[in-house]
Amino acid sequence: MFPIVFFLLCRVRGLTDAPRGQSRGQLVSLRTTPTPAGPVAPRRTARLTPLPSPAARLARGSFLGAWQELNADATIGHCVDNLETSGVLANFRRLVDGGPQGAFQGFWFADSDLYKTLEAVGWEIGRSGTDRWAELLDDVAGLLERVQEPDGYLNTYVQGTPGEQRFARPDYTHELYCAGHLVQAAVALHRGSGDERFLAVARRIADLIVREFGDDARALIDGHPEVETALIELYRETGDEAYLHAAELQIERRGYGLLGPGHFGAVYFQDHAPVREATEAAGHSVRQLYLAAGVTDLYLENGDESLLVAQEKLWESAFGTKMYVIGGHGSRHRDEAYGDPYELPPDRAYAETCASIAALQWCWRLLLATGKPRYAEEMERALVNAIAASTSETGTAFFYSNPLQLRTGHDGTSEDAPSERLPWYRCACCPPNLARLLASVHAYAATGDDTGLQLHLITAGEFSAAGLTAKVETGYPYDGDVLIVTRGTGELSVRVPSWATDATAEVTGGKILAEATPGGYLRVACTGETTVRIALPMTPRLVRADERVDAVRGCVAVLRGPVVYCVEQADLPDGVLVEQLRLDPAAAVTEEGTRLRLSGFARKDDPDLYPAHEPAPAAGDESITFTAIPYHSWANRGPGAMRVWLPLA
Repeated sequence: MFPIVFFLLCRVRGLTDAPRGQSRGQLVSLRTTPTPAGPVAPRRTARLTPLPSPAARLARGSFLGAWQELNADATIGHCVDNLETSGVLANFRRLVDGGPQGAFQGFWFADSDLYKTLEAVGWEIGRSGTDRWAELLDDVAGLLERVQEPDGYLNTYVQGTPGEQRFARPDYTHELYCAGHLVQAAVALHRGSGDERFLAVARRIADLIVREFGDDARALIDGHPEVETALIELYRETGDEAYLHAAELQIERRGYGLLGPGHFGAVYFQDHAPVREATEAAGHSVRQLYLAAGVTDLYLENGDESLLVAQEKLWESAFGTKMYVIGGHGSRHRDEAYGDPYELPPDRAYAETCASIAALQWCWRLLLATGKPRYAEEMERALVNAIAASTSETGTAFFYSNPLQLRTGHDGTSEDAPSERLPWYRCACCPPNLARLLASVHAYAATGDDTGLQLHLITAGEFSAAGLTAKVETGYPYDGDVLIVTRGTGELSVRVPSWATDATAEVTGGKILAEATPGGYLRVACTGETTVRIALPMTPRLVRADERVDAVRGCVAVLRGPVVYCVEQADLPDGVLVEQLRLDPAAAVTEEGTRLRLSGFARKDDPDLYPAHEPAPAAGDESITFTAIPYHSWANRGPGAMRVWLPLA
């Protein structure tokens, strides 16, 4: 594990094509038994196996469980409502019955907002069995079937924009990117409810990709990777190896300049180096991480070790030298991109929400491939910090970027760096991305193998694999006491975080096979009913950044367990600014529920822009105690300054 200082089925035939112009009354709903799988269901070389959806359940009152319920109650419906108000659904309707009629609304990739929302609906149906969105699904299935061209093509921007030609501008139009999200939505709906309608639409467009861009056809890749992992998941769902091969071609064609330099250059598009040679995280962070997830998916199916070697090197670059301590990725607003190693300015952090989600998805695939706990630890870091911060307490407002510092006087008017979460964005990729992740987050908590059950995310809930069921009770990530009661026979493995240096474990009714070593797994042989009690030390700690992170030299971040803390202007006395604080590292830290009380000094205002003060506290400096709150909860009390990295007194 990196030191903390760096962180900074067989193919279905006979599905009837629904021609354009088909009336709503002709829609036929075909449903079969759902496939009990989560978002990733490897067929071949995975070391660990994701649990089928019914075998993983989060406790409603837990950190993740309560968030998942909020997602179901508020976020998904909010996304559905905004599909109407933003014009996304209107882009489909305008192509029906002789269209296009009216102007295209939003960004050219707006179709993907619909597809990600549909994916969230699919996972939520599989989780809770809700029928809340049945009418929406009927309406949208009919729209897709009527808008889709007879040969499978479907993209409302290209279809409805005069002068646009299919796949004429792959660096720009996001056609395969949107197709990928359509495929993932169809897989989620098929696994969640057995709905065949969307799967039929997705297969028609996937078949088009197979025909148009096969071995002896046009060598084309999309400017925004995403279709790769989607095609592989479609292969996993249908058993049709043509989809796996199509994904392989997309991946192997990367890095040969097929997209041209474009406005931002080949690195931005992930077309600057073949995937086995591109071992430094670079370019647009979401594109980089989506591509990495796809490459790792390919390894999970074909076992090509050279792909895994390259991805682990790439991970070392992204997570070892270019990741923020909150689990954020991307330090440059220009290009929404990774910067140089250790280029991690807190106030200019882009740290796009979608990048943290993509990083979690990539880490999950690497965890399945290797079983290494470091990947689960980084999933947790992103979940409880950067990703959690991106959603308001209401579940209906969101951050696109996630800075680690907001200055006093920030006007908060830019969509790139607002001072408060916004209900929607012109580029609305993040809200539905959050919705689909949270609807399926239970599927990322645990795995199984021939020996038993592995718990990777520490959360209250119930999980089953290989004849072993574990009920977990804990208030984590705020409480380090974890009680696990198992029934059945098999081996239970529980990840022990790398920061938990004094972790202890007691076992009743079973046998410890491997001790609770930080950065490893506690392993217990369970027979009958076994009780496992784990105590993780939750003492607040100060971490510094590597000296090469110039932007925060002389500063520390405060963490408790996996949770990163920040200081918000709302908690400071009148006349004291966030920027005036200096932390006393020798002073005791007092815990007040989920908050911390810190001690330090507040420097008084000086009339000079560059005053000459001695390093020690000046005579006029004020001794002060102040509150730090979990980073994920900032900006829920109105706009105001905030910072994670605190200068030392």
